[in-house]
Amino acid sequence: MIIPKPQNVKTPWMPFMNGIPAQLDYFEGSMCEAVENIAEKYPNVIAYDFMGSHTNYRRCVEAIHACARALRAAGVKENDRVTIAMPNCPQAVSMFYAINMVGAIANMIHPLSAEGEIEFYLNDSRSVAALTLDQFYGKFESIRQNTPALKTLIVASIKDALNPVMKLGYALTEGKKIPKLPEDGDYITWKQFIANGKSFTGDPRVKRTGPQPAVILYSGGTTGVTKGILLSNLNFNALGAQIIATNSIFTVGDKMLAIMPMFHGFGLGVSIHSMLVNGGRCVLVPRFTPQTYADLLRKHKPNFIAGVPTLYEALLRLEGLDDLDLSCLKGMFSGGDSLPVELKKRIDAFLKDHKATIEVREGYGTTECVTASCLTPSGLAREGSIGIPFPDTYYKIVMPGTEIEVPYGQEGEICLAGPTVMMEYVNHPKETADTLRKHADGLTWVHTGDLGVMDKDGYIYFRQRIKRMIVTSGYNVYPSQIEGILDKNECVHMSCVIGVKDPYKMQKVKAFIVLKPGYEPSDETREKIMDYCRKHIAKYALPYEIEFRDELPKTLVGKVAYRILEEEEAKKTA
Repeated sequence: MIIPKPQNVKTPWMPFMNGIPAQLDYFEGSMCEAVENIAEKYPNVIAYDFMGSHTNYRRCVEAIHACARALRAAGVKENDRVTIAMPNCPQAVSMFYAINMVGAIANMIHPLSAEGEIEFYLNDSRSVAALTLDQFYGKFESIRQNTPALKTLIVASIKDALNPVMKLGYALTEGKKIPKLPEDGDYITWKQFIANGKSFTGDPRVKRTGPQPAVILYSGGTTGVTKGILLSNLNFNALGAQIIATNSIFTVGDKMLAIMPMFHGFGLGVSIHSMLVNGGRCVLVPRFTPQTYADLLRKHKPNFIAGVPTLYEALLRLEGLDDLDLSCLKGMFSGGDSLPVELKKRIDAFLKDHKATIEVREGYGTTECVTASCLTPSGLAREGSIGIPFPDTYYKIVMPGTEIEVPYGQEGEICLAGPTVMMEYVNHPKETADTLRKHADGLTWVHTGDLGVMDKDGYIYFRQRIKRMIVTSGYNVYPSQIEGILDKNECVHMSCVIGVKDPYKMQKVKAFIVLKPGYEPSDETREKIMDYCRKHIAKYALPYEIEFRDELPKTLVGKVAYRILEEEEAKKTA
């Protein structure tokens, strides 16, 4: 499918695409079909590695088919929603594409989400089934009575995907820390789930096309209220084509280190799906630290790596990397947050010192278009720029709140259009209409809520967010959401959450709290509130500090003046 080029849309970046085609031919079928097509061409090429095991494309697709039959045997039907709360591992990959094969929709959530968040995700999506790891079973069990739509809970274990030697080592180390599953629990193990699929003798496949819904990812949109973003088969398959078109050095069998998680558009869309629909090899990493990341680079010698600035900052801080050889790299990409100019210079120097012939390339995107939609052209970087749009993708800068384009060089709201733009916010028609707007040029544009500039050559420069948001270690944290949780605590009268600059995480979450009468600002009270937070807030979004105040600063209309608190904290670190 070739998308006609729109009329009356400015494209000043065309002369700088450096051989990248302006338009592509996109596969019109489902995500799973795209993987099957690759498996037919390259059955013996390795599709993914996982902790010492290797799976080729033929066996990868066989595992997807087995999982699809199991889903049908469990009663999952077309357009049902199935939640995946898993790290990057083979069962998660098989389930993701099997859900697609049976015509259902994959609801991707962070496995470290707090109980209250899991309950919200299950109910908001109306998921009829869910897959998680044994170590997270307790959280699902505790909220099961509050999720009436959920009929089937499948519990997998990392050890089930390991070879015999690794399985024994896992049982003696990490496996010992995981509580034993209750024998009378309301769940089914992954092994039994797959075995049950043998009873389904028909064809599990439901024909799906590019424009039909396939995946739900979560984001705060433009208001900071968590919403499911509904994405289509075409959204993901178009991204897969665009990623390869902007990286012509890719060849079948090239390795991508998949450390960004599957619940994140960056991890799922770039590190996994874009590889698997092009014959790439994913190195699935379920959990990592900067030190293990360096070990992974040494062991696997990947051709491509993608990460957030925090990850690269941590890598640069490690000692003992003098012998690290990065001559294997063909591409290194940074996204999820803006990459400071000085950090890019340090990364590029690190790459050069370790025999790499490339520089880090910065991209930009939003979950509303899966992930990246803009990337620095190879060899044509401009300081501070996030690059130029992908093929068939268009950017414009408008006056905030309007559809009026501003002149080149003037700051305004970043808008984008193209084949990866979402279908809708699930259950939020008003915000969908506010965010997706059809302009006079006939295109539907995402109003990102981010401020930026476009120069006369079409290069985009990110400035700041219009919406209130904290980015910590590449994850979006919405202060209003954290405040809503804090304000429900019995001790809390009022709260305000801000992001504080941090050299490693870029930003940390800090909470200011006014206590209710009868509660004293003590370490005991602070720990009581933190215990509550650990139960209701994901680990990455937890406040690193709670500061008690007698009152919070207010604006003239009586709202909490969070910017004053941000300015106070900025002065402390200046």
